[in-house]
Amino acid sequence: MRLHETPIEGLLLAELDVHGDARGWFKENWQREKMTALGLPDFGPVQNNISFNEKVGTTRGIHAEPWDKWVSVATGRIFGAWVDLREGSGFGQVFTAEIDPSTAIFVPRGVGNAFQTLEPSTAYTYLVNDHWSPDASYAFLNLADETAAIDWPIALEDAERSDKDRAHPRLAEVTPVPPKKTLVIGANGQLGRALREAYAAPGSVAPAHVEFATRDDLDLTGDISGARRWRDYGVIINAGAYTAVDGAETDRASAWAANATGTARLARIAAENGITLVHVSSDYVFDGSAPRPYVETDDVCPTSVYGQTKAAGDVAAATAPRHYIVRTSWVIGEGKNFVRTMAQLAERGVDPSVVDDQVGRLTFTSELARGIRHLLQTHAPFGIYHLTGSGEPRSWHEIARRVFELTGHAPDRVSAVSTADYFAGAAGPVAPRPANSVLDLTKLEQTGFSPADHEESLAAYLAE
Repeated sequence: MRLHETPIEGLLLAELDVHGDARGWFKENWQREKMTALGLPDFGPVQNNISFNEKVGTTRGIHAEPWDKWVSVATGRIFGAWVDLREGSGFGQVFTAEIDPSTAIFVPRGVGNAFQTLEPSTAYTYLVNDHWSPDASYAFLNLADETAAIDWPIALEDAERSDKDRAHPRLAEVTPVPPKKTLVIGANGQLGRALREAYAAPGSVAPAHVEFATRDDLDLTGDISGARRWRDYGVIINAGAYTAVDGAETDRASAWAANATGTARLARIAAENGITLVHVSSDYVFDGSAPRPYVETDDVCPTSVYGQTKAAGDVAAATAPRHYIVRTSWVIGEGKNFVRTMAQLAERGVDPSVVDDQVGRLTFTSELARGIRHLLQTHAPFGIYHLTGSGEPRSWHEIARRVFELTGHAPDRVSAVSTADYFAGAAGPVAPRPANSVLDLTKLEQTGFSPADHEESLAAYLAE
């Protein structure tokens, strides 16, 4: 089999191997392993349709649906015409070709499809990766549209057409098929707010196809299978989590429901609907005893309830065939956080004691959002990625001193204390913290992403 690109993005023409003898012929019309290896999308067909056309000149279309198609001919021959009816710069682009049993074409979601039979008794067949729904977004274009200017082999006035196809609008009146949606879960959290800014154009808001959901909008503790028309979504970013590290030691049910069971529900939805799942995880999946930065293939060994729920969430997220598990550490964003607390203490004249036996790198939510978008936009290989700020690892004590210095206060006001001494006599349960939270960034950098230096980001954050 050979694959050819066309002027329409994602529309791929295939030459199929047909094996014939005195009995007839045989071909592999769709062979997932071979065809995806050549570059065809693994689009997950769920239905096979056949249109039998008795007469030469039967003409159908132009129809664009919100699903992908694999179009071929079992018997006969057609003149096919495809028009890009997707939202974007390619809108209105046209491609035509003859299709017989030795050829097929992959038609991506939102590209209008039409054909005219060139031989009698033509069987036109197509695999699709969604079931028809009255709630889906469709687009239709008139076969005689002057802008598309399709050169039909048989004049349309002599062709067999339905009244419905005759009445379709011209290109200027067509509402483009919108892109698949992106859903950000945890919209009110630090990362959720950073993603809202990352997806928005300067001075604007996020585009309509990017949705943001709070717990009130989508409760992951219940059945979510009917909460959305999930086939309209291409990406789910799970930025929501139970993050009260110490609280999880006693409120175990809530932590497990949010971080593990909820993630499992999202993974199932993603697997069933061909959605890419982005799941944000934590350095707490490790015990912090390694003498080096942690790599993605290291075995998890959480010591806290919070870390256990995050590790379970990683396992659940990995069951979605299209997944990015993004492990991060020491997250700083809008709202209450360590950096803000230290800056406020410095301003109020309070001299804090800060632990000096936990080492890591800060991760600012703007940087985390930028890295997530990079993985999605570059179609990086699916899997686990470590994403934090880059640069020299520091202890919390060193970072606190730097906050004091950058805000114009004497860093010597910050004293060092061990984790054990800091939490001695605490009123409630204290979760164990990893001593080493440094995550290796090599795999992420190999995708072309350069994480910002966490100390430079700290200076910029405080300057704002």
